[in-house]
Amino acid sequence: EKVAQTLARRLEGVLPDVYGAMHLPGPYSPDPKAAGCRSLRLTALSLLTRLDGGARADALYHAADNMTEELGALGCLLDAGNGAEAVARFYRRWNHDRLVMDKWFSLQVLHAAPEQAVAVAEGLTRHADFDWKNPNRFRSVIGALAGNAAGFHHASGEGYRFVADWLIRLDPLNPQTAARMTTMFETLGRYDGDRQSMIRDALQRIAATPNLSRDSTEMVGRILGG
Repeated sequence: EKVAQTLARRLEGVLPDVYGAMHLPGPYSPDPKAAGCRSLRLTALSLLTRLDGGARADALYHAADNMTEELGALGCLLDAGNGAEAVARFYRRWNHDRLVMDKWFSLQVLHAAPEQAVAVAEGLTRHADFDWKNPNRFRSVIGALAGNAAGFHHASGEGYRFVADWLIRLDPLNPQTAARMTTMFETLGRYDGDRQSMIRDALQRIAATPNLSRDSTEMVGRILGG
């Protein structure tokens, strides 16, 4: 975060020009050059959002004619902490498309502030369109938390509790997905002693679940043993 903020300040004079130059008029094209321009434009937008509070991101969100820029702008607005209206608007526009809604769910978790990430994920599990029995939808919320490392590994340990609760619930229905998602905990050796202890507590709670599947039992045992 400090590096990104420093970059934004140092590049303040050129970022608007880069952002503008990477706009390609005309119909959407998936070719490598166009994809690269969109990627660089959104990178510039992400840094600019740190300087303008999301003003350009809001303008792009309302003007975007492709999903890449619309989602990129939405992510920037969430980073700026003022994406509520855009989130609601995106849902009204795309709630008929299951795959797009998976992105809508995950984006909110990925861009949540670390101290709010678990609360955002918990809130989304109560959304009418959250079907935890659908593997893609499950991963779009529960799995997305691992992508928000500072949120998942928050010092409170709430991320570990939240994920363990859901994996215990999922295991009887879909043991393969539950087992694969225990890998969210496999980097425990990279963290401080307090976090390692809380991760082990979460894994041991999963391991102690009555009738835990063989898949999950093996995965949890391997992580604890490692």
